[in-house]
Amino acid sequence: MAIGERIRFIRNLRGMTQKWLGMAIGFDKRTADVRVAQYEAGTRTPKGNLVESIARALDIRPQALTVPDIDTYIGLMHTFFALEDMYGFEPDICDNQLCIVLKQHTDNQSVVDNLQLWYKEAQKLRKGKITKEDYDAWRYTFPKMEAERSRAQLDAIRAKRNAHPGEEK
Repeated sequence: MAIGERIRFIRNLRGMTQKWLGMAIGFDKRTADVRVAQYEAGTRTPKGNLVESIARALDIRPQALTVPDIDTYIGLMHTFFALEDMYGFEPDICDNQLCIVLKQHTDNQSVVDNLQLWYKEAQKLRKGKITKEDYDAWRYTFPKMEAERSRAQLDAIRAKRNAHPGEEK
Protein backbone atom coordinates (compact mmCIF):
# COMPACT_ATOMS: atom_id res chain seq x y z
CA MET A 1 0.00 0.00 0.00
CA ALA A 2 1.55 3.30 -1.11
CA ILE A 3 1.70 6.28 1.24
CA GLY A 4 -1.38 7.91 -0.33
CA GLU A 5 -3.41 4.74 0.11
CA ARG A 6 -2.24 4.51 3.74
CA ILE A 7 -3.29 8.13 4.34
CA ARG A 8 -6.75 7.44 2.86
CA PHE A 9 -7.15 4.16 4.76
CA ILE A 10 -6.24 5.62 8.15
CA ARG A 11 -8.12 8.89 7.52
CA ASN A 12 -11.27 6.87 6.79
CA LEU A 13 -10.58 4.65 9.79
CA ARG A 14 -10.52 7.82 11.92
CA GLY A 15 -13.72 9.14 10.31
CA MET A 16 -12.04 12.29 8.99
CA THR A 17 -12.82 14.16 5.79
CA GLN A 18 -10.09 15.22 3.39
CA LYS A 19 -10.87 18.85 4.17
CA TRP A 20 -10.60 18.30 7.94
CA LEU A 21 -7.26 16.51 7.59
CA GLY A 22 -5.93 19.16 5.22
CA MET A 23 -6.87 21.98 7.57
CA ALA A 24 -5.43 20.06 10.54
CA ILE A 25 -2.04 19.96 8.83
CA GLY A 26 -2.14 23.63 7.94
CA PHE A 27 -3.54 23.86 4.42
CA ASP A 28 -5.85 26.72 3.50
CA LYS A 29 -9.56 25.91 3.92
CA ARG A 30 -10.21 26.51 0.20
CA THR A 31 -7.65 23.96 -0.99
CA ALA A 32 -7.30 21.57 1.96
CA ASP A 33 -9.43 18.77 0.49
CA VAL A 34 -7.81 19.07 -2.96
CA ARG A 35 -4.30 18.83 -1.50
CA VAL A 36 -5.14 15.76 0.57
CA ALA A 37 -6.89 14.19 -2.44
CA GLN A 38 -3.69 14.68 -4.46
CA TYR A 39 -1.64 12.86 -1.81
CA GLU A 40 -4.19 10.07 -1.55
CA ALA A 41 -4.31 9.65 -5.34
CA GLY A 42 -0.53 9.57 -5.58
CA THR A 43 -0.24 12.61 -7.86
CA ARG A 44 1.78 14.28 -5.08
CA THR A 45 3.94 12.65 -2.41
CA PRO A 46 4.32 14.21 1.04
CA LYS A 47 7.87 14.59 2.27
CA GLY A 48 9.55 14.78 5.70
CA ASN A 49 7.84 17.34 7.90
CA LEU A 50 4.53 17.00 6.06
CA VAL A 51 4.50 13.23 6.68
CA GLU A 52 5.07 13.98 10.37
CA SER A 53 2.23 16.55 10.38
CA ILE A 54 -0.15 14.11 8.69
CA ALA A 55 0.81 11.38 11.16
CA ARG A 56 0.20 13.72 14.11
CA ALA A 57 -3.22 14.70 12.75
CA LEU A 58 -4.09 11.01 12.25
CA ASP A 59 -2.68 10.15 15.71
CA ILE A 60 -0.28 7.54 14.34
CA ARG A 61 3.47 7.08 14.00
CA PRO A 62 5.01 8.47 10.77
CA GLN A 63 6.39 4.98 10.11
CA ALA A 64 2.81 3.72 9.75
CA LEU A 65 2.58 5.84 6.59
CA THR A 66 6.04 5.26 5.12
CA VAL A 67 6.01 1.49 4.74
CA PRO A 68 8.32 -0.03 2.11
CA ASP A 69 7.23 -0.67 -1.47
CA ILE A 70 4.86 -3.61 -1.10
CA ASP A 71 2.46 -2.62 -3.87
CA THR A 72 3.98 -5.16 -6.25
CA TYR A 73 5.02 -8.76 -5.68
CA ILE A 74 8.58 -7.85 -6.67
CA GLY A 75 8.64 -4.95 -4.19
CA LEU A 76 7.24 -7.24 -1.51
CA MET A 77 9.90 -9.88 -2.23
CA HIS A 78 12.68 -7.31 -1.95
CA THR A 79 11.20 -6.19 1.37
CA PHE A 80 11.40 -9.81 2.55
CA PHE A 81 15.01 -10.02 1.33
CA ALA A 82 15.88 -6.85 3.25
CA LEU A 83 14.26 -8.29 6.40
CA GLU A 84 16.36 -11.42 5.95
CA ASP A 85 19.57 -9.41 5.54
CA MET A 86 18.93 -6.98 8.38
CA TYR A 87 17.11 -9.04 11.00
CA GLY A 88 17.48 -12.74 10.20
CA PHE A 89 13.99 -13.53 8.92
CA GLU A 90 13.89 -16.48 6.52
CA PRO A 91 11.33 -18.61 4.68
CA ASP A 92 10.45 -22.00 6.16
CA ILE A 93 7.70 -24.61 6.30
CA CYS A 94 5.64 -24.62 9.52
CA ASP A 95 2.86 -27.20 9.91
CA ASN A 96 2.88 -27.82 6.14
CA GLN A 97 2.45 -24.11 5.41
CA LEU A 98 4.93 -21.64 4.03
CA CYS A 99 5.89 -19.14 6.73
CA ILE A 100 8.56 -16.59 7.61
CA VAL A 101 10.53 -17.26 10.77
CA LEU A 102 13.13 -15.35 12.73
CA LYS A 103 16.43 -17.21 13.07
CA GLN A 104 16.90 -18.30 16.67
CA HIS A 105 20.42 -16.92 16.87
CA THR A 106 19.40 -13.36 16.13
CA ASP A 107 21.44 -10.74 17.96
CA ASN A 108 18.55 -8.31 18.10
CA GLN A 109 16.50 -9.12 21.20
CA SER A 110 14.38 -6.01 20.60
CA VAL A 111 13.03 -7.57 17.40
CA VAL A 112 12.10 -10.73 19.29
CA ASP A 113 10.50 -8.74 22.10
CA ASN A 114 8.49 -6.59 19.67
CA LEU A 115 7.32 -9.63 17.69
CA GLN A 116 6.16 -11.22 20.95
CA LEU A 117 4.20 -8.08 21.79
CA TRP A 118 2.64 -8.15 18.30
CA TYR A 119 1.78 -11.84 18.67
CA LYS A 120 0.08 -11.23 22.03
CA GLU A 121 -1.96 -8.35 20.62
CA ALA A 122 -2.94 -10.39 17.54
CA GLN A 123 -4.00 -13.25 19.83
CA LYS A 124 -6.24 -10.87 21.79
CA LEU A 125 -7.94 -9.94 18.50
CA ARG A 126 -8.32 -13.58 17.40
CA LYS A 127 -9.86 -14.51 20.76
CA GLY A 128 -12.27 -11.56 20.71
CA LYS A 129 -10.69 -9.83 23.71
CA ILE A 130 -10.16 -6.63 21.70
CA THR A 131 -11.83 -5.14 18.63
CA LYS A 132 -10.26 -4.66 15.21
CA GLU A 133 -10.28 -0.92 15.96
CA ASP A 134 -8.31 -1.51 19.18
CA TYR A 135 -5.86 -3.71 17.30
CA ASP A 136 -5.41 -1.13 14.53
CA ALA A 137 -4.88 1.61 17.12
CA TRP A 138 -2.18 -0.52 18.75
CA ARG A 139 -0.46 -1.20 15.41
CA TYR A 140 -0.59 2.32 13.99
CA THR A 141 0.74 3.97 17.15
CA PHE A 142 3.29 1.27 18.08
CA PRO A 143 5.12 1.47 20.46
CA LYS A 144 3.11 4.26 22.12
CA MET A 145 0.43 2.05 23.69
CA GLU A 146 3.03 -0.42 24.98
CA ALA A 147 4.95 2.42 26.60
CA GLU A 148 1.73 3.69 28.20
CA ARG A 149 0.94 0.20 29.53
CA SER A 150 4.45 -0.18 30.96
CA ARG A 151 4.23 3.22 32.61
CA ALA A 152 0.84 2.37 34.14
CA GLN A 153 2.27 -0.88 35.51
CA LEU A 154 5.28 0.93 36.98
CA ASP A 155 3.03 3.61 38.48
CA ALA A 156 0.90 0.90 40.11
CA ILE A 157 4.01 -0.75 41.59
CA ARG A 158 5.27 2.61 42.88
CA ALA A 159 1.87 3.44 44.37
CA LYS A 160 1.76 0.07 46.12
CA ARG A 161 5.26 0.59 47.54
CA ASN A 162 4.40 4.13 48.66
CA ALA A 163 1.24 2.86 50.36
CA HIS A 164 3.26 0.26 52.29
CA PRO A 165 6.78 1.67 52.80
CA GLY A 166 9.33 -0.77 54.13
CA GLU A 167 7.61 -3.83 52.67
CA GLU A 168 9.71 -5.47 49.98
CA LYS A 169 8.53 -8.27 47.75
